[in-house]
Amino acid sequence: MKVAFVHDWLVTGGGGEQVLAEALKEFPGAQVHSVIDHMAAADHERLGIPWAHTTWMQHIPGVAKRYRSLLPLMPTAMRSLDVGDADVVVAISHAVAKAVPVREGQKLLCLCLSPMRYAWDLRDQYLSEVGLDRGVKGVAARWMLERMRRWDLETSARVDSYAAISEYIGDRIARAYGRESTVLYPPVDTEYFGAPGSPTEGRYYVTASRFVPYKRVDLIVRAFAEDGARQLVVIGDGPDDAKVRAAAGAATTIRFIGRADRDTLRSWLRNAQAFVFAAEEDFGIAPVEAQACGVPVIAYGRGGARESIVALDRQGPTGVLFDQQTIDSLRGAIGRFEAAGSAITAAACRANAARFRVERFRRELRAWVDSCTA
Repeated sequence: MKVAFVHDWLVTGGGGEQVLAEALKEFPGAQVHSVIDHMAAADHERLGIPWAHTTWMQHIPGVAKRYRSLLPLMPTAMRSLDVGDADVVVAISHAVAKAVPVREGQKLLCLCLSPMRYAWDLRDQYLSEVGLDRGVKGVAARWMLERMRRWDLETSARVDSYAAISEYIGDRIARAYGRESTVLYPPVDTEYFGAPGSPTEGRYYVTASRFVPYKRVDLIVRAFAEDGARQLVVIGDGPDDAKVRAAAGAATTIRFIGRADRDTLRSWLRNAQAFVFAAEEDFGIAPVEAQACGVPVIAYGRGGARESIVALDRQGPTGVLFDQQTIDSLRGAIGRFEAAGSAITAAACRANAARFRVERFRRELRAWVDSCTA
């Protein structure tokens, strides 16, 4: 069976790219196709992802920085992709990959990271990020995204079978596309993060994320800055860097590390009291990495966090969930965490994280592909 993978775009080495990397280990030699491939050579090497077969958008000047604003061009670009003689085409998609053209007899499967966020749920955020949230251009952009939403719905019918990265995304697939899906939780390198280390008793909290609006890192920083008593280590960078740093004000309890490699991230996680996460995420790999280190998680209780974290009121808890993306709700969760004492153990955190190990993902991916092509 000859397999080809299609990815929306390859620019950063994030969670979607980790999914692709592990999928390639299960199906070695599979070709990779993408609208553009401007991911750093170091990330290609680190993840083991070959350079992709791309579209004409690859050659647009500055496309690596402007690709989100060029979203309206992507449906046309996708139609130019040729997946060759593959028997099975697996689209790892959160935007346009599932619209790749296939020939008669080729199976088109979609491992859906999310229905197209820009057209369905994050429209206002997308328009704000590309500076098209007001005026005549804003009206035109909203019209364009409505067309993208209709196109996304139309192309969804071409997929033979869907898999979702969480039950949360499975529900969104059902609501957006009217389709059922199989849940394939994404792979987390629990072996690396769970490797023995030399942790000391943590006296700080830690958060790590890309600084973009929906991650709500500014909310976490502001909550700790106003508290003034607890230490917070902030790892990451991104477009919201100035906003996040401004949220700290003059607080001396906030420490910014910037972007960190995996070794540095693991070191900070191992010595933390808890990992703090405020995003409504499709799944959320970072909270699982923290649990693999034996570290509890305090997280916003919507999205994938409800599936990857065992709440305090359940057997073998691994964290505390808060109900609203507000400072008061987060600080209340921190208080409940500290009051819980020894109820949350490092052993429980590591055992829960093991549910999402890479070997499980690869085994279930293979079973899904085989069942769809039997």
